[in-house]
Amino acid sequence: MELFSRSGFHAVSLRDIAAHAGMTHAGLLHHFPGKDELLIQVLTRREELAFTQAYDPDDPPALTLSKHLDQLALNMRTPGLVGLFVKVSGEASDPAHPAHDYFVQRYRTLRAGTAELLRTLFAQATPPVEHDPDAVAQQLIALVDGLQTQWLLDPDNVDMRASVVAYLTQLGLDA
Repeated sequence: MELFSRSGFHAVSLRDIAAHAGMTHAGLLHHFPGKDELLIQVLTRREELAFTQAYDPDDPPALTLSKHLDQLALNMRTPGLVGLFVKVSGEASDPAHPAHDYFVQRYRTLRAGTAELLRTLFAQATPPVEHDPDAVAQQLIALVDGLQTQWLLDPDNVDMRASVVAYLTQLGLDA
């Protein structure tokens, strides 16, 4: 995660990764047949670290939202992971990038899940919020992604959690 986040996928070799991990190149290849597979595993691990704490299907929607907001605050203590996501997701916009399909699927899943959560929260609000949950989900994800980049560039002046809370409040949600 550290090497990919610092230098990007293309600038890091498997030999670099093996040396950083304190193993031989052959030892690394024993566990990962190539750099593409290793990248997907690193991205998957990042998601596990970020979202295992934030999502429980038995939680009420307001608690789920609160946990996601807390995850933003937690991300502000892990710049390497945020940097990895920002750097590799940008690189993966190229259809030839090994993580392209991963990110396409990730965003589809994230938009659908966020829209469903917002649909429920909008209906439960008093008065009900009259925004399109699908459109707001897309906007909210774009907001978070943009805030991550701004925070990486100027961490002392960007509070991701507070900015998302302000946005949700403007929509009429108590966050």
